[in-house]
Amino acid sequence: MLSAVTARGFRIEFRSHAKAILAVDFPQVLIDLETALATTTIPIEEIIAGGGGKAKGTQRLRHALHRLGWPKKTFVIERRINGVPRESQTHEIDHVREFEDRARVALEIEWNNKDPFFDRDLENFKRLHADGAISVGIIITRGPSLHDNMRALVSHFVEERQIRSVEDLETWGYRPTRSQLAALRKRTTRARNTLSFHDAFVSKFVADKFGEATTHWRKLDDRLRRGVGNPCPLLLIGLPDTTVTFNEGQAALREVVAEEDSAAQSSEDGSIA
Repeated sequence: MLSAVTARGFRIEFRSHAKAILAVDFPQVLIDLETALATTTIPIEEIIAGGGGKAKGTQRLRHALHRLGWPKKTFVIERRINGVPRESQTHEIDHVREFEDRARVALEIEWNNKDPFFDRDLENFKRLHADGAISVGIIITRGPSLHDNMRALVSHFVEERQIRSVEDLETWGYRPTRSQLAALRKRTTRARNTLSFHDAFVSKFVADKFGEATTHWRKLDDRLRRGVGNPCPLLLIGLPDTTVTFNEGQAALREVVAEEDSAAQSSEDGSIA
């Protein structure tokens, strides 16, 4: 089950009978996931240029899921007394696969968010499952190898591209804030424990963008051990470090810049209107 992605190093775990439910009732879900995840890559240039935020690679994964029939869906659950609405709750899920008889499977991707988003996702799944709105919840996040090796991946990028200054970083789309510039300057010029630009940037970037308080496998596992989301059946998928690629170069960067320019233009057009 999901052997193609586990062979690539993806971390896969099933909770609360999700494996049996998916295998028997929703085999198409497993086919969709293998199709969408099989070619998922995240160019290192997108991680750097995006400042660690929404990497284009995970956006492409979202687009792949949409094409396979996993659109965003808003659930509205109302409590009525004699036909009169008394209470209403709204749950927005990024990806939902619908089947016959209104059976549904819900999926959220938490690439690099603040870790309380796991509480939101798991509680949403729990409520929707209790109300019969979904049968299984799926969360895709950074797996242990990707989270633990992020410093090594960024370090490899800096060394391979021979980045020795902020100007070199700007060539690859990274534009540090004033506070980040000040932190880099302090670490590279202080009298004691002076760091090279390479070490100063890598440690600062990874700590700021991929710290322990962001969404990754251990933070998800911590919540599950505490029973958050229980008893909703869950499939957990951890993106491995093997999804990060180093061979796309400026082509990957141009894609990021093009999207940023498009977003800026859309914002300007909206303000004019």
